[in-house]
Amino acid sequence: MKTLELQKMANEVRKGIISGVHSAKAGHPGGSLSAADVFTYLYFEEMNIDPKDPQKADRDRFVLSKGHTAPGYYSALANRGYFPVEDMLTLRHIGSHLQGHPCMQHTPGVDMSSGSLGQGISVAVGMALSAKMSGEKYNVYTLLGDGEIQEGQVWEAAMFAGARNLDNLTVIVDNNGLQIDGNIEDVCSPYPIDKKFEAFNFHVINVADGNDMDQLRAAFDEAKTVKGMPTAIIMKTVKGKGVSFMENQASWHGTAPNDEQYAVAMADLEKVGEALCQK
Repeated sequence: MKTLELQKMANEVRKGIISGVHSAKAGHPGGSLSAADVFTYLYFEEMNIDPKDPQKADRDRFVLSKGHTAPGYYSALANRGYFPVEDMLTLRHIGSHLQGHPCMQHTPGVDMSSGSLGQGISVAVGMALSAKMSGEKYNVYTLLGDGEIQEGQVWEAAMFAGARNLDNLTVIVDNNGLQIDGNIEDVCSPYPIDKKFEAFNFHVINVADGNDMDQLRAAFDEAKTVKGMPTAIIMKTVKGKGVSFMENQASWHGTAPNDEQYAVAMADLEKVGEALCQK
């Protein structure tokens, strides 16, 4: 897809996030919005996937390690055609296949159930190792939060991936700078993130603006050229991106908008959509 079309789709993904979390009266909009662009790029441009055959053997795999940002993940899957976009309004409802964290048994397109922070990257590493051992050609992608990488298991997995030269693995860190308790530097600083991954034999790509499609394209294109080592893409993003009152506010990590806030948020996103249509 062209950059403009990807931008338009990311805006639709954001609308799904806001609609779902508002309908559920619960959920995690902040980190879902910061990652909406990378969700869109992965599912509409980067990954070898087929919504009509979610279990096809040679598909690329994705693991949402920061599983609480499921609203963004679900919205990308819905817009890509895995299930109806209208299902977003059932988020977290009893009987819905869209629960608070991804469940591979119930949601088409979900390759791994996740939500226990720190564990998703370990599963992704296992998937990448499996592909190497069986001679399969698929790639594995996993998205981590910058607060999540305070978990020690993340670095055990990174050490293993680097030691095994898993060049079919791409680890993406959504560096929006905020977690539920505030600024990540104040809670338990993970910086310098890039140097840590480099120490574990990763090829590291720093993305100055992870909400910019052209910069994401350049990063993933570079990752394709890397041989003999896994790749870590560290992308600076804006928590709550696209919604005026949510941007860079830790309070919107796990808070649902009320009816008035929902109206403002959707109006913000409509304005973005209108501006993109004029380009």
